[in-house]
Amino acid sequence: MRDVSDPPGDVRFGEQGGRLTYGTYLRLATLLDAQHPESDPPAHDELLFISVHQVYELWFKLLLHELETARDAIMSGQAWWARHLLSRVHVIERVLVDQIEVLETMTPQDFLEFRQKLAPASGFQSVQYRELEFLSGAKDPSFVRRFRGLTEQEAARLKRRLEEPTLWDAFVQYVGSRGLPVEDGDRLAASLRIAAHDRARYDDVWQLAESLLQHDESALAWRARHVTMVERMIGTKTGTGGSSGASYLRGRIGLHYYPILWELRSQL
Repeated sequence: MRDVSDPPGDVRFGEQGGRLTYGTYLRLATLLDAQHPESDPPAHDELLFISVHQVYELWFKLLLHELETARDAIMSGQAWWARHLLSRVHVIERVLVDQIEVLETMTPQDFLEFRQKLAPASGFQSVQYRELEFLSGAKDPSFVRRFRGLTEQEAARLKRRLEEPTLWDAFVQYVGSRGLPVEDGDRLAASLRIAAHDRARYDDVWQLAESLLQHDESALAWRARHVTMVERMIGTKTGTGGSSGASYLRGRIGLHYYPILWELRSQL
């Protein structure tokens, strides 16, 4: 008998009905069958290595979802919605940095037990990570030309990212929509100085710029933390994908998505 206190259409938790379960909703059978170590005999820490990197790719997928939506929100004039999404992005990016500590529970000796099985696979080949860079504003067409292991679908995704507007493109458009000149870098920089000094009128521009800068800083923090972990794990050895390893990663630390926002600090 239905309790009269239950709201109309109330669906009780439990097994009755069997329409959807926790496992089926999250596709856990597929998800938990996606970790297949290659070492033989099995290396204990290979499951750790695979799991952490698969989790990274799940976070990358979510970041792409949030950053795409934030870009579109900026382009439609919804700065408040974009800032909300970017605040979520910042939290996720902090998790990405902290997650490296899990990998560092593995010793270099543990990693060497299965490292040779990884070649020529490498984090350099993460298509979603490259999508994040392209979408954020650091487009690099040479990556698509240099990486021959791309599937047709992956190449098409990267091509789309190279052709579509970036977060920076959306931001510049938004600044212009507020009546501030954006025709070239010098005019844009001057407009951002105006926004910085006239917060009463242009606080939306300033806050959006700060949100983008935080995204840039968080990405830099992840790259710096990542290269430190790599150096701790393999020293100066060549990367499994054929890159120069830690030295290549160190060369990427200084990458800025939004150099104008960093230069602005010296002009205030």
